Amino acid sequence: MSQNDPQWGRRNNGGDGPPDLDEILRRFDRTLRRLLGGKTGGGAPTGGSGPGTAGIAVIAGVIALVWIGSGFYIVDESARGVVTRFGKYAETSTPGLRWHLPFPIEQVDVVNISQVRTLELGYRGNVRSKVLKESLMLTDDENIVDLQFAVQYVLKSPEDFIFNNRNSEESVLQAAETAIRETVGKSKMDFVIYEGREQVARDAQALMQQILDRYKTGVSVSRVTMQSAQPPEQVQAAFDDAVKAGQDRERQKNEGEAYANDVVPKARGTASRLLEEAKGYENAITARAEGDASRFSALLTEYRKAPAVTRDRLYLETMQQIYANTTKVFIDQKQGGNNLLYLPLDKLIEASATGPAPAATASGDVARGEPPAVRGAGADDRSRDALRNRDREARQ
Repeated sequence: MSQNDPQWGRRNNGGDGPPDLDEILRRFDRTLRRLLGGKTGGGAPTGGSGPGTAGIAVIAGVIALVWIGSGFYIVDESARGVVTRFGKYAETSTPGLRWHLPFPIEQVDVVNISQVRTLELGYRGNVRSKVLKESLMLTDDENIVDLQFAVQYVLKSPEDFIFNNRNSEESVLQAAETAIRETVGKSKMDFVIYEGREQVARDAQALMQQILDRYKTGVSVSRVTMQSAQPPEQVQAAFDDAVKAGQDRERQKNEGEAYANDVVPKARGTASRLLEEAKGYENAITARAEGDASRFSALLTEYRKAPAVTRDRLYLETMQQIYANTTKVFIDQKQGGNNLLYLPLDKLIEASATGPAPAATASGDVARGEPPAVRGAGADDRSRDALRNRDREARQ
């Protein structure tokens, strides 16, 4: 039978048709009257009060039980329950099964205080998805840098987090941006991008915590991490060239220092050696001069005692010293006119070492400018006699 049939719902619950709705309502009415203590028939109930009042009381009791039961709640170990009474803060409940006056008298906001919340500054989701309004910052040397930070924080006071700020997460974002911009504004560009990244993050975290504590946000900053630091994309090529030039400068500086470290010690060693040699030469000359002065003083004393003997001895010593370093000697003979006697000492020394050898004289040959002829043994004897005569004349 179709549901649009007007006879649907008016037949008995027999056969294949649906149940009769009127019969169901009558059964429900009889059951309710029986529970309320009334008769199942159509007469008046036996109780002193009407069935409507008793039913209302039961319904009100059930509603009251449900309302009271709605005040029970459970707080996890990692959370705290903030109870408000008519919108005003009442208390903070600890973990466990708790109960409060149900709505609308009191309300409970269960806040997770152990959850690490992450705040992204300068990007959203990925460092490539930049938010230029937040990431571009000005350094102390008037350069613009593109920075992305990640801030992790937890709640240390849930009641302050809920009541002291209208939008606590937005307050944390603004405090983080303020702290980071102030820290970057006091630093140089190279320091921020290269060697000072960790230092900038630590300083920004400390300043951010001070700002949040001043506004009583109930937030404890656990970590600030610099995700990316680079110059703006518009000047990236020029910045790379400047960085390369700086690296070349450092390389050449290191090479110069290495060359200086190699050359300067050698120069200092050479200078020290020259100084020592000069001092040694000075000491030698001084000692020699002092020795000569002492010797001359001693000779002066001896000369005063025996002038002739001392003069002859000095002459002989001087001639011995001169002849020892001379290989050729010319002697002028007073009795022989202008003839010069040539003594080839080098040849004589070689002849005395190897055997008898002819000696050369230069009487007429030397006077004529010709090379002396080689003579026999008689010429050698005459040369020796002339030398002895010269020595005797010098002594007289």
